[in-house]
Amino acid sequence: MPAMMEYAQRQQWLRSAMSGSGSRQTEELFEVQDARLDDDGLIECAVLPLRDLVVYPNMVTPLFVGRERSMAVIRRANTQNTTVIAVAQTNPDVEEPMPEDLYNIGTEVAVGRMLRMPDGSTSVMSQGRRRVQIVDFLQVEPYFIVRARPIFEPTERPRQTEALMRAVLDLFERCAQLNRAIPEEAYVFAMNIEEPGWLADFVASTIDLTMEDRQQLLELFNPTERLQRVSVLLGKELDVLELEDQIHSQVQNEVDRNQRELYLREQMRAIQGELGENDPWQAELSELRDKIASAQMPADVNGKALKEVERLSQMPQMAPEVGIIRTYLDWLIDLPWSTTTVDNLDLKHAESVLEKQHYGLPKAKERILEYIAVRKLTSSAVQRRAPILCFAGPPGTGKTSLGRSIADALGRKFVRISLGGIRDEAEIRGHRRTYIGALPGRVIQAMRRAGSVNPVMMLDEIDKLGQDFRGDPAAALLEVLDPEQNREFADHYLDVDYDLSRVLFVTTANQLGAIPPALHDRLEVIEFPGYIEEEKLEIARRYILPRQIEENGLAGAGFVMPDGVVRKIIRSYTYEAGVRNLEREVARVCRKIARRKAEGKEGSLRVTPENLHKYLGPPEYTPPDAEKFDEVGLAMGLAWTEAGGDTMPIEIALMDGKGGLQITGQVGDVMQESAQAAMSYIKSQAKALGIEPKRFDKIDTHIHVPEGAIPKDGPSAGVSMALALVSAYTSRKIRRSIGLTGEITLRGRVLPVGGIKEKVLAAHRLGLKTVILPKKNDKDLVDVPQKAKRDMHFVFVEHIDQVLSEALLPAPPRAKRARKATRKPVRKPVARKPATKATPRRRPTPGARPPA
Repeated sequence: MPAMMEYAQRQQWLRSAMSGSGSRQTEELFEVQDARLDDDGLIECAVLPLRDLVVYPNMVTPLFVGRERSMAVIRRANTQNTTVIAVAQTNPDVEEPMPEDLYNIGTEVAVGRMLRMPDGSTSVMSQGRRRVQIVDFLQVEPYFIVRARPIFEPTERPRQTEALMRAVLDLFERCAQLNRAIPEEAYVFAMNIEEPGWLADFVASTIDLTMEDRQQLLELFNPTERLQRVSVLLGKELDVLELEDQIHSQVQNEVDRNQRELYLREQMRAIQGELGENDPWQAELSELRDKIASAQMPADVNGKALKEVERLSQMPQMAPEVGIIRTYLDWLIDLPWSTTTVDNLDLKHAESVLEKQHYGLPKAKERILEYIAVRKLTSSAVQRRAPILCFAGPPGTGKTSLGRSIADALGRKFVRISLGGIRDEAEIRGHRRTYIGALPGRVIQAMRRAGSVNPVMMLDEIDKLGQDFRGDPAAALLEVLDPEQNREFADHYLDVDYDLSRVLFVTTANQLGAIPPALHDRLEVIEFPGYIEEEKLEIARRYILPRQIEENGLAGAGFVMPDGVVRKIIRSYTYEAGVRNLEREVARVCRKIARRKAEGKEGSLRVTPENLHKYLGPPEYTPPDAEKFDEVGLAMGLAWTEAGGDTMPIEIALMDGKGGLQITGQVGDVMQESAQAAMSYIKSQAKALGIEPKRFDKIDTHIHVPEGAIPKDGPSAGVSMALALVSAYTSRKIRRSIGLTGEITLRGRVLPVGGIKEKVLAAHRLGLKTVILPKKNDKDLVDVPQKAKRDMHFVFVEHIDQVLSEALLPAPPRAKRARKATRKPVRKPVARKPATKATPRRRPTPGARPPA
């Protein structure tokens, strides 16, 4: 039963009870008779469990009930006109207490009718009768019924008890004078109590005590001992009250002094005004004090600012340190300490803003809408903790511009800090004021530009931070980007705590591997994958073309750029995951059209794929073509790069030699190890694959990955290498329409890899119809566009044998010779070298492509 009640509420009930209000309810309580004793001197009553409350005999106490079991006990008592036993719980957090969760000493109480309170709770008036000790539980459900032994106290008053009663009354009088929560009638009521036990119980129920102290007093049956314990508790309470009174007096004296100083300053200002003796220096100091008062700084910051103003007032106006102190005060005054912007929590508005300014990016938009929805549903006390987002992805995918859109959707101020190349820790935390030209760090400077305590702060290029002998800026950012610490961010220049907990931080990065682990742990990473061709086309149609037409003055000029032109620009003039170069090339075309129009030249303003080279020159990139024939020893691997996904052909050549393995194409250590693992697996399974083991000692193997000027590394080419090696050694051709990725182990298992979406999109651009993926990567197809899923067939494998059966064509038929026999003709296969077929040479691809 939630019987917890604030101390002030208890005093209000006590004051109303002693003033006569509620006398009708009190009279009803007196009509309830005590429970009758049986032959064993015990009583039988229902139990009312209490949380954080102890009811004493002879005391009228309000109870607030909420549990159904407690309400049933009160209804039974009202119906049968009987008393109940109120017992405190040992642990108030237990919602449904059992017998072992209750104290064995309680109070028999009479309860009145239940009343509904304005706040929705249920209240009932109770009057304590006598102490009881629970002997046995007769019933547990639906509520407790127990047998209890009443405890009778001695009523005589020896001299020691008389002295204790006077001492308790004296202490209680002083507590009542110092504690405004204790009504004045309480001391008068205590003076008229003649029973020592009643007096101790009344004082204990009036002052603020812990639950343990209240229960200990209830369990003291001797009135004299109880009075001694109450006197000790009163002494402790009196010490605290006297200290509070002393502090209150000091605060009041300080307030009076400030009022007096303000009054005298106003008088002095008026006198100087009448005499025409206004001092500019004093006027400036007075203006500073007014600005500090209106800045609504926290108490400690306000005190520090006023202290600096006092230092300033005691210095000569031309002192060198005046400028330093004045600059410091200007920073404190200009910073937003309590100024906020009202958030626009309309989800439809936020969604429309995000969709209007950015195409795609569903994960980032969904996370922002979730944040707005939570802000809308939670109270203001819970709204202080904002997420720390990290947009990670290739350049040109809209990370920075999305941060500005978030600010527009929320109606907040937007500030951006570029972290690329920062090597000094003071750029984040600021310089100490002992240095000449010291300034706060970039975070505090951004807050000053924002002018509110809840802006959207973009920390751009967080993966480009450096470090040297001047410190590590990434380590300084740990405090800024930690919701548990940034409410007390310490800038070296300010030398006071500044609250950053209401700032919505958004960071951007191209590579997460460059971010230190401790900083990465504080970021909620949202991946920004590269755009596919269809997405780039839609972005150009919605955003890039209208913006460039407007910026280049072609609005209303009839300029048209069909989708075919945009597709050709995407395929032949750009090679990127984002759209930054695409917009640059579109802008080049628009500028040339604008020049023709400005020169007054006549002609069509329509750009076609056929005349695009007149504006942009010859194509800079030749898109890779799919293989036209099924070949031996050539597998089409899939790779992930900074610019998105890419295809990576792997070629195998076998030569007479001594069993050596050569890998070329500027591959890294991990990729070389993958090739060695694939080769070791093939050697271990040579007989099962139909390969003569002795061939490995007589043949050198050369693995080459084209575009050798580009570094390549990673384990995802292991399956592709194994497939190409088996094809080369068995002379079985590989289907040209298949692309594959995955890591291989020495036992032939295929392990999952990353970048599945980008790799699948690269295969789709090349026109591959089948993609072989590790079985555990099937979950990653959720992010692949539906168009690519419809156009392609996906095969999920767990072992390299499944790859071989799917990707290799049947072995070519061998020529057979017939040999006559005397009894029965027998045909034996004759081993012949497989016929070699001229492989069409692939035209070298001009330009360079990003690494795998």
